Amino acid sequence: MINLSNKVALVTGGSRGIGRAIVLMLAKAGCHVAINYREDIKSAEGVKKEVESLGIKANIYQADVADKSQVDGMVNQVVTDFNQIDIVINNAGIWINNPIDSMTEDRLKQTLEVNLFGSFYPVMAAVPYMKKQKSGNIIFISSTAGQRGEAFYSPYAATKGAIISLTKSLAVELADFNIRVNCVAPGWVDTDMTKPTMNNSSEVEKVHATIPLKRIGRPDELAGPVLFLASELSSFITGEILNVNGGAVLCG
Repeated sequence: MINLSNKVALVTGGSRGIGRAIVLMLAKAGCHVAINYREDIKSAEGVKKEVESLGIKANIYQADVADKSQVDGMVNQVVTDFNQIDIVINNAGIWINNPIDSMTEDRLKQTLEVNLFGSFYPVMAAVPYMKKQKSGNIIFISSTAGQRGEAFYSPYAATKGAIISLTKSLAVELADFNIRVNCVAPGWVDTDMTKPTMNNSSEVEKVHATIPLKRIGRPDELAGPVLFLASELSSFITGEILNVNGGAVLCG
């Protein structure tokens, strides 16, 4: 029932983890994919080959989402290469331990710039094209941390909470242009970002105890909800926060 043939999606942070899973699931639905990465070109090229093996067009784009000029250049190049941009998935992000009494300005800025500015910039660059097309689909990746906070990671939680407000704001602002804006809010997911915690057996027990399903999620379990929001199955949904957390945070 999901067919994204002839659509083009830009996925930031698309070379690993959740981003990689999103890229591959979009490709399986027929969507051509622009894969953004910051440093790991080997992983980006690997994902590109996987997509192309499905008979789907894919290109890779090196850009730091925290740098507006790089993002502007990337989005312009995506439109040049594919002649359109239909879906933007803002997945790139960082998670840095940052206790308030030892927080440094540099670490604070880094989290704000990557997670928050890095969510604004791709949308700022893509929306003019989407308005011309009179259609578009923007999907942000937030977090349970943005809904309940997270001790020792307050800058991360603050940026993820801001993304939820951004989703609701843009959903209304862009509705007249047939541009939908939604958000997926994951809990714990098995990625490189969470490996240090998940490799500690005592910490794993603590994490599992907070999740009614008693396990953490897989990247493909996040990619599925993103695919749903990218598809016509969600055509009457905008401004929504889709919680994917195994029941850890129950909010409407």
